[in-house]
Amino acid sequence: MPNVLPSAVDSEIAFIGCAFIEPSVMFEARDIISPSDFYDIKNKIIYEAMLSLMDENKDIDVTTVTTRLTLNDKLQTAGGIEYLSEIAQRSYSSANYESYLDDIYNASMKRKAISVLGDLSQAGFQDVELDKYIDEVERQVMNLSSKRRVSSFRHIHSVTEEVEKIAEVNAKNDSTVIGLDTGFEGLNKLTQGFVEGQLIILAARPAMGKSAFALNLAMNIANLNDKNVAIFSLEMSNAELVQRMVAAQGSISLKYIKNGHLNKTDWIRFSTSLSKVGQMKIYFDDSNDTTLSSIRSKCRKLKSESGLGFIVIDYLQLIEYDDSGRMSQVEKVTKITRSLKIMARELEVPILCLSQLSRKVEERDDKKPVMSDLRDSGSIEQDADMVMLLYRDDYYNKGNSTRKGEADLIMGKNRSGSIGEIPFIFTGEYQKFREKTKEEENE
Repeated sequence: MPNVLPSAVDSEIAFIGCAFIEPSVMFEARDIISPSDFYDIKNKIIYEAMLSLMDENKDIDVTTVTTRLTLNDKLQTAGGIEYLSEIAQRSYSSANYESYLDDIYNASMKRKAISVLGDLSQAGFQDVELDKYIDEVERQVMNLSSKRRVSSFRHIHSVTEEVEKIAEVNAKNDSTVIGLDTGFEGLNKLTQGFVEGQLIILAARPAMGKSAFALNLAMNIANLNDKNVAIFSLEMSNAELVQRMVAAQGSISLKYIKNGHLNKTDWIRFSTSLSKVGQMKIYFDDSNDTTLSSIRSKCRKLKSESGLGFIVIDYLQLIEYDDSGRMSQVEKVTKITRSLKIMARELEVPILCLSQLSRKVEERDDKKPVMSDLRDSGSIEQDADMVMLLYRDDYYNKGNSTRKGEADLIMGKNRSGSIGEIPFIFTGEYQKFREKTKEEENE
């Protein structure tokens, strides 16, 4: 016996009958279903006529719908005057219109899912690369998912109850940190911790130490919050990342870790640090795929399998955007930052994305970065919840700087907190950042 496509023809007829009795139900209907959601062609054409009348602010009844169908030469295709009269004469309760809409919508979504999955199944028999095929499967399914009925409005009372619960939970927390503890007291004070759904940009010119700072943050968050951290480095290998992490963990010279010229004491610290780093809940992307869809897919998989608390991407301008075609770099970055923000909200985790700064910094006397220095800025500043800028005076004023070994973390934007500057000590040899103590600041 052949399978029959899902349909809700009785509910289609019942809804049309409700609309004849109470035309105001059309206002909600148009936000939930479209003519293509009707299975029966007659009902689809009638619904189209009702929508057109509503758009023109005209009455909806059997006479006006019949007239409109006649003018469009569609009356007979819609079942004729007899079909319309039969529906109008039935006793439908407008109180049930929402359930009729649900039936129509659900049946339509099932048909669309069957169609999409059928096409994907057939495509799998073709000569197509596995990665491209899997990506298309995910894209089509996500596209189908995005068409699911959106949630309705929430009354403010339900939101106030949610806010009250959040406040009660936070009140029981002795710490001022309500998000992920960054491990840096000054940064925690400005941000109250990194909160789920946030897109955080860390921007700097080359050689400022932004990758090292991001790794320091990743290690702190993994250790202090017992959360899984995903790291996507589009520049360095996983081995290079671990070398830097071990150097920071054990305060061991990165140069000696790389060349193996460690003394006996360093070897002991190296082994101990390597063991500690190996126990951290940190996951590296182990592929050369730099597309945004691949990053998103891997994060979804990690979250579903093991949980996910924080994502680091190094860096923004190296991410490939699917179907970028002839987009300019600014257009591409705009698409990527918007997608990253949506991804952060979808996965309910904060995302730290590193970014380059414009060369304009090098062309002026004051090299300290400002927000306008964001390279290919597009919507970086708009989409980001936080923008942090990293600056080292001794890099630009070699031999003349009074701040040797220091770095400034500049909070240029903070949607949910304060802005300001946090002074750090950066030991490049160890790839390690620490906040300056009050005593050091007063010297």
